Amino acid sequence: MTTAVAGAFRFFDAHVVRSRRLGRSIVRVTFGGEQLRDFAGGGRDQSFSLFLPHPGQSAPVVPTHAGESWFRAWRAMDPAVRAVMRSYTVREQRREQAEVDVDFALHGDGGPASRWAAGAGQGDRVVLLGPAVEDNKSVGFRPPPGTDWVLIAADATALPAAAAILAWLPAGARARVWIDVPDAGDIQDLPCRADAEITWLVGGDLPAAVRAAELPAGHPYAWIAGEAGCVKALRRHLVGERGFDRRSVEFSGYWRLGASEEDLRAEALAAPRVTSAA
Repeated sequence: MTTAVAGAFRFFDAHVVRSRRLGRSIVRVTFGGEQLRDFAGGGRDQSFSLFLPHPGQSAPVVPTHAGESWFRAWRAMDPAVRAVMRSYTVREQRREQAEVDVDFALHGDGGPASRWAAGAGQGDRVVLLGPAVEDNKSVGFRPPPGTDWVLIAADATALPAAAAILAWLPAGARARVWIDVPDAGDIQDLPCRADAEITWLVGGDLPAAVRAAELPAGHPYAWIAGEAGCVKALRRHLVGERGFDRRSVEFSGYWRLGASEEDLRAEALAAPRVTSAA
């Protein structure tokens, strides 16, 4: 049974169908299961929450019965028991086969998600919290009307999203792309119909590469994602030095040096909420 959470999102039971290395630092895991026929990914940088079991558990422990209160219930559970939760991007979806591909960046820190992905085997059980409708708020790449060209900057953690965006762009679209990976073996052939100039960096400096570039004329739309400090520097450069309209810069810190996703989620929960007056 698929459990609704908040209208546009649901829990989906799934399992590993296959996995394969794409490079030294990246492994692609294909998830399958009948419930995934109803997983309504909107393409581009479609994100979702993935729940993984701890070593010794046959399946992730997720309070799917709690409805919209699932996160509070999950937080209240013993961290050694509750499922490991991480955010990922859909690399590719095949609804006819009820399959979803997810590319994992294997960090050197040996975190729980990296360890799981490195050892993922056929039949391993997971739970996805993802979209039940294609037009959902977890798709961030939305160039406004009148966009003349697109700038994309990503590190290895955001490579799956950047690749999915490039595959989505229509023929005739113009894109300038910078992707930083830790190893030359992680460079991939990225299918794309658009007129895209892709620059690969290996252990490089994304902000420096973009600063040094001559950018096209016209109205740009930027999508930048990866390590939070790098993303912040890029956004500051594009808005403050290049004159990009801040409303046309979509940015996301996927991770931060020295912090786990649990740390980042805890900080977000602890931050005061800002409300606007009518």
